Amino acid sequence: MTEERYTVISADCHAGADLLDYKPYLESRHHDAFDAWAATYVNPYEDLLADTADRNWNSDRRVADLEQDGIVAEVVFPNTIPPFFPSASLMAPAPTREEFEQRWAGLRAHNRWLADFCAAAPGRRAGVFQILLNDVDEAVKEINWAADAGLKGGLLLPGTPPGSGLAELYSATYDPIWAACAERGAPVNHHAGSASPPLGEEPAARAVFMVETTWFSHRALWHLVFGGAFRRHPELRLVLTEQGSGWIPGVLDMLDYYHGRLVAAASKADTAETAESKFGAGLADSMGKGPSEVWRENCFVGASFMRPHEAQMRDRIGLDKIMWGSDYPHDEGTHPFSREGLRIAYAGLPKEEIAAMVGGNAARVYGFDLELLDAIAAKAGPTVQELDEPLKETPAGATSPVFAPGGSVRVW
Repeated sequence: MTEERYTVISADCHAGADLLDYKPYLESRHHDAFDAWAATYVNPYEDLLADTADRNWNSDRRVADLEQDGIVAEVVFPNTIPPFFPSASLMAPAPTREEFEQRWAGLRAHNRWLADFCAAAPGRRAGVFQILLNDVDEAVKEINWAADAGLKGGLLLPGTPPGSGLAELYSATYDPIWAACAERGAPVNHHAGSASPPLGEEPAARAVFMVETTWFSHRALWHLVFGGAFRRHPELRLVLTEQGSGWIPGVLDMLDYYHGRLVAAASKADTAETAESKFGAGLADSMGKGPSEVWRENCFVGASFMRPHEAQMRDRIGLDKIMWGSDYPHDEGTHPFSREGLRIAYAGLPKEEIAAMVGGNAARVYGFDLELLDAIAAKAGPTVQELDEPLKETPAGATSPVFAPGGSVRVW
């Protein structure tokens, strides 16, 4: 009798080319500048200098690692250093006017490398392409190129932290981006770490970053909701990745409260007599549906290495909204103990619910072919019986926070 297995899709993995391998993907007019930049660049990340760095670009090794870990497909966010960037692009500040041309060339090179990387494992990778918000017209062109190139992971939305000089995400400036993503069926992904302002390297600064970084990432939700992006583009989808999930019910309650309060104040006959009526003026018409309804219809969460207390909130978050991720190849990821991480989060839950959270929802959001992946999972996926067994002992060498003792619902 064949054992029943889960089809596991990681909605949060990271990859990128080795530094010099980006050159062929740059337009030739940038080659000399790239050679000069690469000759003096010092990579600041230990994991990208280690012997295991090739997990970012070695396609065969990556497929083998993920299959060994029970995972048959992945959503691929960036990781390595693209041309002309001082650091990984996910957390790099917005470029200045003088830096824009080269940085934009570097991101376009990454996107073209990513298209080839995804094509090397047909049906098993949904590549997340990158844009910059400095030039909306160029961003729209790249959205259309990426959709034509088969990058099904959608767009990685940069943050607009304080001091960036960019318009806030609720600004109508970005409406062509939302329109293009809705039209091309490209999810808009907002990953943790990409919206925090620079804080420095002092111990206090690092602690403050840990406290605040997820909050800055969450801001994309209320910016797009209150900005009316989903009213104007009902097909637009937003995915919030690697920023927890237990915060969602409480934040939605808060957003509903402010929405209801401001709209009610603005709709009263004596609107000119209250301060709140001024804050709420025009809000109902501009944003349309309330925050919780928008969440139910348009939003999802990449719930990387989901914790047990978060799984208990799955009905409030939305069972059809949750997509598990391993965060491969990061140290905080669950590899090579993803099966154990899944057991921590999901042991004892109904198998239909587990199947949705570990793969079914991601397949729907990112367009994976489950028939193709089910055939691979029939050999590589964790068994239903295996994930139903509670984990009693943390694997030696496990580094993911999912294995840390305790854990409780955070304010954000």
